[in-house]
Amino acid sequence: MVSQAMKRITAGGQSATRALRSRPVRDYFWMTLGILITAFALDAFLIPNRIASGGVSGLSTVIYYTLKDAHLPLLPVGVQMLVFNVVLLAVGLRLRGWRYGAKTLYGAIGLSLAIDLMAPFIRPLASSDRLLAVLWGGALAGIGMGMVFRVGGNTGGTDIVAQLLTKRVSLGVGQLMLLVDAGVLVIAALKFGPELALYGAVAVFVTTTTIDVVQEGLSTEKAAWVFSKHSEEIGGAILTELGRGATAFAARGMYSGEDRDVIFCVVGRRELDDLKNIVHALDPDAFVVISDVHEALGEGFKEARIKR
Repeated sequence: MVSQAMKRITAGGQSATRALRSRPVRDYFWMTLGILITAFALDAFLIPNRIASGGVSGLSTVIYYTLKDAHLPLLPVGVQMLVFNVVLLAVGLRLRGWRYGAKTLYGAIGLSLAIDLMAPFIRPLASSDRLLAVLWGGALAGIGMGMVFRVGGNTGGTDIVAQLLTKRVSLGVGQLMLLVDAGVLVIAALKFGPELALYGAVAVFVTTTTIDVVQEGLSTEKAAWVFSKHSEEIGGAILTELGRGATAFAARGMYSGEDRDVIFCVVGRRELDDLKNIVHALDPDAFVVISDVHEALGEGFKEARIKR
């Protein structure tokens, strides 16, 4: 029995290793696409409108216009970002190993080159409406960076800090970036004035929110916990009426001391009202807890597979 279990564990580990080894080409494809989208957002909407959207890109934008206004030799934004990333990359390599460093190096160099190489060919957009520039620039940058983060990469700068901290605190990458970027916005306010700094703050919010949506997905499913004396009937109705699976967990009420089953199930957003009606019809006194599910993998939902 033990030897059979060990064989299953070993086979599972080998399958997981093969699946992970099949990912590099796919990962770098999505990283490249995300980098190009992010570079377009910066070149078309944010940099030409003097919107410092936090992070290394925002700090580089401030320095770029400081040199320009002082009629000093200009240092391209992409080159500045690459210089800033050297120290942060060293930290990432030390804490996460060479695999993390490889993707970080690719993302940091790729974004820096893409920004400077694409800039001459991209016409600034929404120059007469900074709000549009903030919304479009922030959303596109968030989509691009979210694609990079989703495959375990990053674009350097505060992205590195956020990804390292997310393993230690219960916040998303986008939320951590929002905190780290606050200092850059203060510097932008000193250079560009409070109005442009406020636009930058909106851009940071839009970007970080979009990053979390891209990484975690839209909340299209709902998880429900049903506490009822009629859990067996409710579970059966979920199976037959909704065609969804349900799991019963043995539990005991701390106040009543009674033993009863708790039903757990995941349903689509459109099925939520039907679930509520089923529970109410079978037990009007049932206690129901409903929460968002950002991603559901398996039968009846998204197929869990590795693209080769």
